[in-house]
Amino acid sequence: MQVVSLSFFHFPKGTSRLWAFAMMGVARRGLRRTVGIGFWKLCGSGTGEGFTPVPNTGVYAILATWPDLDTARHQTDATPVFRAYHARADESWTVFLTPISVRGAWSGHNPFSATPIVSSPESGAKSGPIAALTRATVRPARAIRFWQRVPDISAMISQNPDALFKIGIGEVPLLHQITFSIWPDTSSMARFARESGPHASAIRAVRDGDWFREELYARFRILGDRGTWMGRSPLNAFGTTS
Repeated sequence: MQVVSLSFFHFPKGTSRLWAFAMMGVARRGLRRTVGIGFWKLCGSGTGEGFTPVPNTGVYAILATWPDLDTARHQTDATPVFRAYHARADESWTVFLTPISVRGAWSGHNPFSATPIVSSPESGAKSGPIAALTRATVRPARAIRFWQRVPDISAMISQNPDALFKIGIGEVPLLHQITFSIWPDTSSMARFARESGPHASAIRAVRDGDWFREELYARFRILGDRGTWMGRSPLNAFGTTS
């Protein structure tokens, strides 16, 4: 079962933020040498909850895939790159996930190996909480139109009481956008994606205008987490922290 880790780090003002910015290049060598790591990406974030084109110099993220949960837990805590991030950050949170559905491509291929949830009378109908990740490469000629849509979508998701956690991150400012969110179940996530409003309107515009050069949509089952974000674990409401 493939495991995905998504680690968020907040850095205080000052030299720690300069260090974190430099690590967007420097950390690549260390990640390539990390035992057990598969696909990985270093990401920055936008201001607010990340859904703006203005960089947030205080928040960075590392996404990585691993062969199993034990390896993911150990390596995101003990390897040199992750230890360095933890030492400099004033807060960090890592969520451990396993893919249950994925479509599209990221840098030319699909990095996630999905294991669909199989319903059974013994397991019951509950499927949450569920995490969603979308990643898109925006065509440069469409970037202005894309970012004009984002504030309305950001406001909509911020006001949604079902959205337990949401953040926008990215590999390259303006052109590579990743959204990550956690929902109580698949129904609440689907309602946000499909109901009329800014999000549904943006989806139609994307399809009609061919805004993206590459897209990936993935859903994950949550296996647990470590650390805190804004003073608490975002998973506390579901009793899935571990």
